[in-house]
Amino acid sequence: MNAPAPTGSWSRVEFYTSFFLLAVLATVIGMRLGFADVWHLPTIDLDLSVIALPLVLASFWLARHSRRWRLAIVTFAAATQLVPMVVREPILLVPLLGALVPVAILVGCLVALSKKGSSNQPPKGS
Repeated sequence: MNAPAPTGSWSRVEFYTSFFLLAVLATVIGMRLGFADVWHLPTIDLDLSVIALPLVLASFWLARHSRRWRLAIVTFAAATQLVPMVVREPILLVPLLGALVPVAILVGCLVALSKKGSSNQPPKGS
């Protein structure tokens, strides 16, 4: 029941999680650009979204072997969507800060899982 985690399982969790985040970001940015004709999208938002969408789509191929690049692209794409809105409407910062609570819980759980996986491995030299 408590079999040791296979080597590299934490890397697989991060790999699939970051690709899922990239897929969600690509969907959100694509939807925003798709509705740009229906609802007015400020020029800076439009420009940043036009830059972020190809970058996110290309990252599925270009950043498939680099954790650093995947996380940098996720951070950049999320920032291109959030920062301009918060600059225009600072009150939007309140729900974003509230959203940090479940994110912090998730990160804490992932860190705990990563430590659990490393403690189940037999000591080296045995």
